[in-house]
Amino acid sequence: MTTAPPVLCLVSGDEELLVARAVADVTALSRASDPETDVRELDAGSLVPGELAELLSPSLFGGRRVLVVRNGQDAKKDLVAALLGYARDPDPEVSLVVTHAGGAKGKAFAEGLREAGAKVLGAAKLTRPRERVDFVRDEVRRLGGKCTEDAAEALLAAVGHDLRELASACSQLMADTDGRIGADTVNRYYRGRAEVSGFTVADAAMVGDVPGALEALRWALQVGVDPVPIADALADGVRTVARVASAGRGNAYQLASTLGMPAWKIERAQRQARGWTAEGLVDAMRAAADCNAAVKGGSDDRGYALESAIFAVTAARNAGDGR
Repeated sequence: MTTAPPVLCLVSGDEELLVARAVADVTALSRASDPETDVRELDAGSLVPGELAELLSPSLFGGRRVLVVRNGQDAKKDLVAALLGYARDPDPEVSLVVTHAGGAKGKAFAEGLREAGAKVLGAAKLTRPRERVDFVRDEVRRLGGKCTEDAAEALLAAVGHDLRELASACSQLMADTDGRIGADTVNRYYRGRAEVSGFTVADAAMVGDVPGALEALRWALQVGVDPVPIADALADGVRTVARVASAGRGNAYQLASTLGMPAWKIERAQRQARGWTAEGLVDAMRAAADCNAAVKGGSDDRGYALESAIFAVTAARNAGDGR
């Protein structure tokens, strides 16, 4: 964004964190120009043209104003006409910010604002893994630090995909470190959260690390994680390595479209596939299937079923190493 507050701004997308930040940025620019800036927020679905005219009319006391009209896709025809009419000759002392979910509903209104010269700020949901990795790295960079790609992937595995939680985690890491964030940093700070996801259990088992897999499993069960997602993670880990191994060697980004999975997941599976044989993967898939049946079928001791699966999967892998 420029240093001067925009008179017209369209925030397009429905990712709450990005929408909130875009609105906050415009407000901050206005208040940098005038600390007494008056900020009003209204919902397009309940706003009527008469109220809009009053809010946009010149103030007797002067000063900057920010008017945020949320959910622009819900604006009725008469309000759309009033807003687009205003957009053709906006007040230079007012910043009109319209948020729009970005879908087909109300598309003509959004296009009208673009044609009127509105500054467009994207706030669409991040749906691809690569976008989320970039978000984490950009977030750390925005806070003045540096984050490696594998650290961003580790943070996603530990915290999840919610951008607010990711932003909060980045802020906490920056506050507690020197700003240089690697995978070891993330693992040190979020080890417990990563383990209880179940994927750490699977990752350790797939590389033949029995002590690591058992430690992660016992911690997860101790803090109350349901055995079902752990069994699912183990099965997913075996299936992923089997699919990647059967695809042969190749660039992860080239294989991504063929296999229908993100490149970072393929790269991880390629590393885990070392030491596995085709026969070992068949045995591991059978062990994972038996574990799923026991865990989801109401086994009397689901923890024992998961431990048995870990031993079976690691034994299947280690057989390929001649151990």
